[in-house]
Amino acid sequence: MKIIRYRDPSGANHYGSEQADGSVLRIDGDIFGAHRVTSDRATVTKLLAPVVPVQILGVGLNYRHHAKESNLKVPELPVLFVKGVNTLQNPGDPILLPTHLPSSEVDYECELAVVIGRACKNVSRERALDYVLGYTCANDVSARDWQIRKGSGQWCRGKFFDTFCPLGPRLVTGDELPSGPNALKIATRVNGETLQDWTTSDMIFDIPTLIEFLSGSTTLVPGTVILTGTPHGVGMARTPPRWLAAGDEVTIEIERIGSLTNPVRPESASGN
Repeated sequence: MKIIRYRDPSGANHYGSEQADGSVLRIDGDIFGAHRVTSDRATVTKLLAPVVPVQILGVGLNYRHHAKESNLKVPELPVLFVKGVNTLQNPGDPILLPTHLPSSEVDYECELAVVIGRACKNVSRERALDYVLGYTCANDVSARDWQIRKGSGQWCRGKFFDTFCPLGPRLVTGDELPSGPNALKIATRVNGETLQDWTTSDMIFDIPTLIEFLSGSTTLVPGTVILTGTPHGVGMARTPPRWLAAGDEVTIEIERIGSLTNPVRPESASGN
């Protein structure tokens, strides 16, 4: 199934099931529990992020070629960081460049996001995908100056600014990915220029392994979003570096899932 979250003409938010002809049927119920696809055709006035995460877990340095371009050793275990739920952004809404706590080194990162659908703990990799609701595109936007030089040795400050986790445009269930989540083309385009273009098969730790690791002695609750790492081609590693600037437009594209596009704007003085 292809699931979207949308706003209708009355301003109410709903989930919907995208059909082959492009129409959307409203979903009744809880997508993390009992729900059904109705026969009611939806009127979509605004596309929203396909889920509202309860937590966002990020995995760093999870592509071999990205570790190489970063001049860092391939990790022996997954590298975990977190992003706040405040970082969520809808498709089409702007990525805001921080100005109050300013950053001049904001970077793009295309990532495959995994959404946990059922609570799980101490899950084996063989059963891990049974707990996945679906997959979507993510942009793990990162302020590299705060992540590296100003972050006191940890990454979270550079990952935690508002709007730094666009998700969308849809949530795709596993049956829509016949070759599985670790065989998908993934790319980033800025103003139409392709800057990242690789495949999820380059992950050091595949998705079942990540879920096994992250659920170790830890309950992953429904609505947990896992960002699974980015391939090579990030702005930080380019010569000269390619930082995001006001007026840019960033598109994350993943095979069989779709394209997530966001403009880039400066944060306003009021913070909005």
